Amino acid sequence: MRVHPASAADLDDLTRLFAGYLQFYREDKPLAAIRLFLDARLSRGDSLLFLARDAQDRALGFVQLYPFQASLALQPAWLLSDLYVDECARRQGVGEALMNAARAYAESTGACGLQLQTAKSNLAGQALYERLGYVRDDLFHTYWLALPPGDD
Repeated sequence: MRVHPASAADLDDLTRLFAGYLQFYREDKPLAAIRLFLDARLSRGDSLLFLARDAQDRALGFVQLYPFQASLALQPAWLLSDLYVDECARRQGVGEALMNAARAYAESTGACGLQLQTAKSNLAGQALYERLGYVRDDLFHTYWLALPPGDD
């Protein structure tokens, strides 16, 4: 298996995988909207996507990172926003390889850490994160304010 930074050439595979990711979280979106979202991320460079492929070049999973500034640390950090492994490739080390690629990249950029959140019901993900040294935050609560869609 190899993990590499995704490019526009990977857009079809990323779109398929991202659709699976959204289905996992019970968010049904049209493939065209998913493709447009991912194409914007790749062309703008406002996030970084890593893609895992097997020896036959099949896309197995992805991780997406967004840069941010950790204000309390006064240092740059990365938000590990999305991690997904195709059902056919689970329990084969793909998620761990993607997480390790994210960590290596964050370390290479001088980041002070990686932050992520996951659904309370995602016990498999939580086990992986904790096994890799991630610590659940007991100091802060996460809040979300939904805003009305903007006019395009």
